[in-house]
Amino acid sequence: MRNSTNRRDKKLPLWAIISIVVALLAVIGGGIYGYTAWAESRDEKAAQKTADTFIAALEKQNYKVMSKVVSEESLTAIDYTKESMAERYETVYGGVGAAELKVSELSLTQEKGADHYTLSYKVNMETALGKLEEKNYETTLSKTDDDYQVDWNTHLIFPDMEPTDKISITTTVGERGDILDKNGSPLATEGTSWQAGLQPSALGEGEQKTTILNKIAETYDVKVEELEKLLEQGWVTPDSFVPFKGLTQDAELPQIPGVLYQETTARMYPLNEAASHLIGYVGEVSAEDIEKDPTLRTGDVIGKSGLEATYDDRLRGQKGGRIEIKTSDGELKTVLQETEVKNGEDITLTIDTDIQKAAYDQLTGESGSAVFMNPTDGSLLALVSTPSYDANLMSSGISSEDYQAYVDDPKSPFLARYASGYAPGSTFKVITAGIGLDAGTIIPTETQKIEGLSWQKDASWGDYKVTRVKDNPSVNLADAFAYSDNIYFAREALEMGAKVYQDGLKNYIFGEDLKLPIAMNPAQISNSGTLDSEGLLADTAFGQGELLLNPIQQAASYTPFANGGKLVYPKLTADQETAESKQAVTPESAAIIKEDLVQTVEKAYGSSHKLAVIDKQIAAKTGTAETKESEIEGEDAETNGFLLAFDAENSSYLMVAMIEGKSSGSVIDAMLPMLEKMDTFQ
Repeated sequence: MRNSTNRRDKKLPLWAIISIVVALLAVIGGGIYGYTAWAESRDEKAAQKTADTFIAALEKQNYKVMSKVVSEESLTAIDYTKESMAERYETVYGGVGAAELKVSELSLTQEKGADHYTLSYKVNMETALGKLEEKNYETTLSKTDDDYQVDWNTHLIFPDMEPTDKISITTTVGERGDILDKNGSPLATEGTSWQAGLQPSALGEGEQKTTILNKIAETYDVKVEELEKLLEQGWVTPDSFVPFKGLTQDAELPQIPGVLYQETTARMYPLNEAASHLIGYVGEVSAEDIEKDPTLRTGDVIGKSGLEATYDDRLRGQKGGRIEIKTSDGELKTVLQETEVKNGEDITLTIDTDIQKAAYDQLTGESGSAVFMNPTDGSLLALVSTPSYDANLMSSGISSEDYQAYVDDPKSPFLARYASGYAPGSTFKVITAGIGLDAGTIIPTETQKIEGLSWQKDASWGDYKVTRVKDNPSVNLADAFAYSDNIYFAREALEMGAKVYQDGLKNYIFGEDLKLPIAMNPAQISNSGTLDSEGLLADTAFGQGELLLNPIQQAASYTPFANGGKLVYPKLTADQETAESKQAVTPESAAIIKEDLVQTVEKAYGSSHKLAVIDKQIAAKTGTAETKESEIEGEDAETNGFLLAFDAENSSYLMVAMIEGKSSGSVIDAMLPMLEKMDTFQ
């Protein structure tokens, strides 16, 4: 009896049993809840990863990556594959020139109890017709195994597009703006030419097509692969005209099966070679151009060089046209985009056509350049470089043989010499004089006693000596200009010292960006930026050493001596804003140098005396810069010749002309006939 009673005493009370049951249920429930929460978190992360991959690939237009996260079931339902999906994007987006895709308002949600996620987002993009109105997209992400994939259909290309719909784009190209000179005369304008195009239906098939394409490629100097790529474009139909080559108005038009010709507008350059470096040329877009800017389409014309390229966006204007979605039967379903055509903008330069042409004619046959500038307002009146190239031929479609001839020409006809750096030679002495006069180290009436044709400060210079052309025992500033005496200016620079000289050079344009629409390097004092030796200081004083200025920079640097001491920054377009002019030298110093340069022309022994025949007061300074010492003893070094000349009466122009491999005398001979008639250009 006692044992039985004890067993009854050990029974758990009801409340304890209930507590245990509740605790067990709580543990089980917590486990289930924890697992569910973990599973939901895992699913959400997986779905988000898929969505992020899809959207990132969309913005990059990497359609193959997009297809990797798309469900096979959704593609099969509309008779697509991953490959055909990517191709569909390429065809549609490529056809309309889709670019700069930007996704916004991305949302990934899941309704309670649902086994899928809903993905919604908005897309902004550019097309060949400009900015497309923002589009809204929505789809689902379905679970497959432990992952999620996008349920895809053609609504994700454009919201209204069904699997069998087609995209259509029609464009109208606005007229390209003209490039005009200061008086409104065209430097680049519209003319007419021929366009050669393929007619797919007339090319035949198989071997016949191959034979014809090879003949076309040989005749027009194009690659068969390029022709085939053009024919594969999404918009091409059997009866399309597929342009592949531009031809000049007077070109022969061979009759070849599968080739048609259309007369079309073409860019024309009235001055042609006389201004080709400056104006440049246009050409049809290349595959590389389209890759950089997908809004371009085959057949589009853009600026390829010069101002045509620099101002292409302004000159080209905006296409007009419509992008439509059509049914498989060709019926209009939706107009996605419609824009009006806008003609390009005309751009007016400061260039004077007559001066440009005359300067080019005077330098024809030479490797040289000429810059004409108004020294009072900075207007560039002419920018000439010789030899040159045929811009009209480049624009209409130059053959590879003719192009290679330009490339191989040792005289570098593509080089814009007015924007290339040179040691300026003795023309730079005007700047040395200005610094010395302002510093008080040069006294115009004082003379230097110099013996012989060479000089060095002392034996510490070793073999280095400064040389001059004429042996004059007593030289003042005016005579130093007239005789172009290197020793005089070297001594004066050494007397003022490197610090004073370099501080004076800061008043000019060294290291500055002139903000012209022309590619050029800044002018430099030396390779290191300082004059860290007496020899370098001496050489710099007469325009040698490590000085590098292009002819435009030289012209700007010499404006103070034609403009009361004020340096004026150059400008090339009528609406160009330039830096404010600055007082580089005092008006008094500028006047002294100007008069000395006039005397350099008028004195019989002056280095610029040949210009004295001009029936107007001219200020001028010659320069012959050594470029390479002769390897043969007794022979002269190689030189570049320079001439600075400006109107000393009215400051209507300032010219810097240069001929490579010649002396300054050759430059005077070349430019004198033009300078004699400068009044006729005003």
